[in-house]
Amino acid sequence: MTDKQKLIAAAVDRSRALILDAERWLWAHPQTGYTEWEAHNYLKKAFETLGYSLTEPGDIPGFYTDLDTGRPGPTLCIMGELDALDIANHPESVNGMTHCCGHHGQGAALLGIAAALREPGVTDGLCGRIRLMMVPAEEMIQLAFREQLRRDGVIHYMGGKVEFLYRGYFDGVDLSLMVHGTSAGPGEPFDLSCGMGNNGCMAKTIRFKGKSSHAGGAPHAGINAQYAAMLGLQACNDLRETFRDSDCIRFHPIMMGVNCAVNIIPDEMKIESYVRARTLDAMMAANRRINRALTGAALAIGAGVELCDRPGYSPEVHDKTFMQLVERCCADLVGADRVRFDYNAWSTGSSDFGDLTCIMPGVQFNAAGTTGTGHGIDYHVADPERLCVNSAKAQLFVAEALLCENGAAAREIIDGYKPLYPSKEAFFETIDKIMLDKDAVVYDEHGNATVDFQNV
Repeated sequence: MTDKQKLIAAAVDRSRALILDAERWLWAHPQTGYTEWEAHNYLKKAFETLGYSLTEPGDIPGFYTDLDTGRPGPTLCIMGELDALDIANHPESVNGMTHCCGHHGQGAALLGIAAALREPGVTDGLCGRIRLMMVPAEEMIQLAFREQLRRDGVIHYMGGKVEFLYRGYFDGVDLSLMVHGTSAGPGEPFDLSCGMGNNGCMAKTIRFKGKSSHAGGAPHAGINAQYAAMLGLQACNDLRETFRDSDCIRFHPIMMGVNCAVNIIPDEMKIESYVRARTLDAMMAANRRINRALTGAALAIGAGVELCDRPGYSPEVHDKTFMQLVERCCADLVGADRVRFDYNAWSTGSSDFGDLTCIMPGVQFNAAGTTGTGHGIDYHVADPERLCVNSAKAQLFVAEALLCENGAAAREIIDGYKPLYPSKEAFFETIDKIMLDKDAVVYDEHGNATVDFQNV
């Protein structure tokens, strides 16, 4: 470590109790996307106690604050996420929710970063601004709830970061950074890791519409929406071998259940799913096939099908030069033998951090410290020191490397970055084309069908 890095690490260590107390409190108070008011209020109070003035949306959780070094330069945004997951079978679930993706650890680490930045000498020699941001709703879940928020005008987009982007909270930001928790078992002896990126996704709500009747006495008078849905999902499964491996397509629907008794032909079956892919073009192409398969199944049974597609998250692609700088900072903290950066690794998961990398350079890396399976009932925090304290130190090391020497390293990354879209307006214009609301099969009085399942 350099002398400055030692100073930063010591500043974080002085806030160690604050960080670890926050990790335990946030773990014990999980809430899902756009409802995370307990975490919002806890962290708001903690940030204000440290002397920060916050900008809050008001109608949804989350906030940001700027620390200005007083010297002109780039703006770096460091983020944490507020939301938990629905996973009622987790042994530590609270009201059916658990932080089994580790987002609570991000909030604890960001609080530690905020505290360390107030310590003497930490910002000496830095330029520009550091924006600290707590963001809601990273997990793309509870689609019906979010769609209602959208229809009510509360939100425009499903994910918290893309919603914050739409609201202008990233205006003036030049680079973005965050850390996600990860498990590192006996065969993976590392503290900090990173891959090149991950899939994007779109959110799908599918509603098969049938006709109810007596299941035993008059099944001929009904149209079974459940059977239509089952046939549709089988058709989608039969498409899987047509997807190219290089596109990393994932389609993983869940049937939401029927709303009638066992002796009634179901007249409705709702399905939620994503379509994930490595590129937006591949995602759209796969989705057209999937919509065609769902439509064909409805037609075969004589049912209707309502298709609702929404922009989810864009593919996340890390800037290589930025990633190399982060890797060096991680190695300075824990040693090169405890760092795993793979410039060819690609994840088929998705994050709204990808929406940011469409318009600015960004890196989301991982801090070990959990055990079990992400999003699983065996997920636990085993080592909050690695998950939160190391995370805070590593992110501050990165901030210092970017913003020292008049921001030379940051400017090199910014100047060399080739964003997928030239502006956020161009980005939104593209993802808005995903929007689809259609009755894909319409019958006339004679039973003849008109089919339309595409957004063209």
